[in-house]
Amino acid sequence: MRKSYKTEINPTQEQIQKINKTIGTCRFIYNFYIAHNKELYNKGEKFMTAKSFSVWLNNEFLLNSPEYLWIKDVSSKSVKKSMENAYTAFTRFFKKQSRFPRFKKKNKSDVKMYFVKNNPKDCFCERHRINIPTLGWVRLKEKGYIPTTKQGYVIKSGTVSCKAGRYYVSVLIEIPDWNKPQLNNFGLGIDLGLKDFAIISNGITKKNINKTAKIRKLEKQLKREQRCLSRKYEDLKKRNNKMKGEATRQNIQKQVLKVQKLHHRIDNIRTDYINKCVNEIVKTKPSYITIEDLNVKGMMKNKHLSKAVASQKFYEFRTKLEAKCKELGIELRIVDRWYPSSKLCHECGCIKRDLKLSDREYICECGYHADRDYNASLNLRDAISYKIA
Repeated sequence: MRKSYKTEINPTQEQIQKINKTIGTCRFIYNFYIAHNKELYNKGEKFMTAKSFSVWLNNEFLLNSPEYLWIKDVSSKSVKKSMENAYTAFTRFFKKQSRFPRFKKKNKSDVKMYFVKNNPKDCFCERHRINIPTLGWVRLKEKGYIPTTKQGYVIKSGTVSCKAGRYYVSVLIEIPDWNKPQLNNFGLGIDLGLKDFAIISNGITKKNINKTAKIRKLEKQLKREQRCLSRKYEDLKKRNNKMKGEATRQNIQKQVLKVQKLHHRIDNIRTDYINKCVNEIVKTKPSYITIEDLNVKGMMKNKHLSKAVASQKFYEFRTKLEAKCKELGIELRIVDRWYPSSKLCHECGCIKRDLKLSDREYICECGYHADRDYNASLNLRDAISYKIA
């Protein structure tokens, strides 16, 4: 079995320069691949795959354009991976799974430095450091989190990324002799919502993390810093003096980093909460878990609820729950989005058509009375029609 681990690293200044240079080159190659295929399409020529683009880039383009030879200064594996990522984006577009690939912007897009194990000396991990190709030994901030090579674990590949001035390494590790645990003979239904994050059929309710005092305090601080950044941009427009304008630009970069750090901190708190929720759910070892296929894209169109929906991170919760269920052998059932889980009476099976969103209690004519979301979680648990993720 393979499992991924992500942790923060503490690279030297020389290593930071190499990482930034590699990420910048990968971003350029990604954008170049998209632009080149758009140009071929306008000329009526054949679409170029990642492999054919790599051959054309090395054998034709770089030979005729020596000013772009700096592409060869970074890891070739990272460059080829960026081509494959762009090709995957086109493939998803052709299958109508996503929109047309967009260009990556500097300091705004998630571009990573890819590495892979080429020889036995590469990707060697110890308790406090990891050996990354082209970078050498890099110190880990969280000691002992990644399983070491001496324990028999093998690192297959990984990525190095940068976010808000902090650097992270994510590695894919081959875990030998993995035995799936024995599951219990019961299932769980999970109803996701905005008032509460998750209502589980076993009676446990996960509160909305965005309503806590810590998140609200950070969001207020973020508003102040964004307001300060906006003023600096307005001040730059009024500057006529070049010396003062240059100083303002430097202050803007400092303020941008402050805003990025606050965004990153809030995002980390939400992600950590989702990880804890998923771990607590799968620790009960149910034989199956049932969730609803939410129309998040449609919910985001509501201007009154879009911010609340985005901050709940429903898609990330589903992705991580799916990965955990696959790891432990738990069956994850996905119920259709039109299934009337909230309007269906769990006791008699009657559907209450006139149920409003403001009705927080479900009261049926048969005498059944329960919380609206808890009733929905019970109906999801006992759903008959579903598809397995």
